[in-house]
Amino acid sequence: MTPPRTTAQTHLRRMADVLAEARQDLTSGVPPTSLLPGLQRLVPCDSASFSELDIPTRRILNAQEMYEEEEDCGMEGYWRWRHQYHQCRQVCRPHDSPETTQMTDFMPVRELRNLPIYTEFLAPHPTIASVALPTAPNRTRVFLFFRTGARSFTEHEMTTLRMLAPHLYDLYKEAARRRRSPVRLTHRELDVLRCVALGMSTAQIAEQLVVSTSTVRKHLENAFGRLGVSSRTAAVARVFPEPESP
Repeated sequence: MTPPRTTAQTHLRRMADVLAEARQDLTSGVPPTSLLPGLQRLVPCDSASFSELDIPTRRILNAQEMYEEEEDCGMEGYWRWRHQYHQCRQVCRPHDSPETTQMTDFMPVRELRNLPIYTEFLAPHPTIASVALPTAPNRTRVFLFFRTGARSFTEHEMTTLRMLAPHLYDLYKEAARRRRSPVRLTHRELDVLRCVALGMSTAQIAEQLVVSTSTVRKHLENAFGRLGVSSRTAAVARVFPEPESP
């Protein structure tokens, strides 16, 4: 006779089922669109989202949202007051592996509710957990879980997110590879973009590749045209979705 499962074993089975469902989801969503509702079943919350933002251009590059009710999610308050959002600053910090945090790691709910970032953007959600995935410089790539009440996410719930985090990153990368069309650049254009990904200026790239700065600019112009982008950040994100290691 098989012994009954413990509560911990049942929860691990549910986690495995959510991941398996996402791996079988071959739709065009990046990450798979079945993932957010599955995560909400594991970590109950009032709403959840996944987003990728380009900070310098204030663009939403990718977004998925799960709300119990229709909500106004305008970003003006976020861009105006994001410097007050301690958890956001942590999410934006460069990191090589997924990082899991919640807002109460940085400030109490009472303090957050007194800030404009809450009244103009976060309200009515003072309790937020996040799983931030690695991405290119000056970008964010993050799962967010929101609660309207002041009750923090429990250690059990945060442990669940920490255990899932590397698998969420793998699912994201697998989905991105499926959707990404082949990029056909010359070897020299790729050399230039690798240098850009490492944070080099035009002059530094020219010195590294032993060419003129005008040649570097021409390679960038050609690469932008082939990729259908208009900035260095977008080109690097298109060709190297994961950060380059120095």
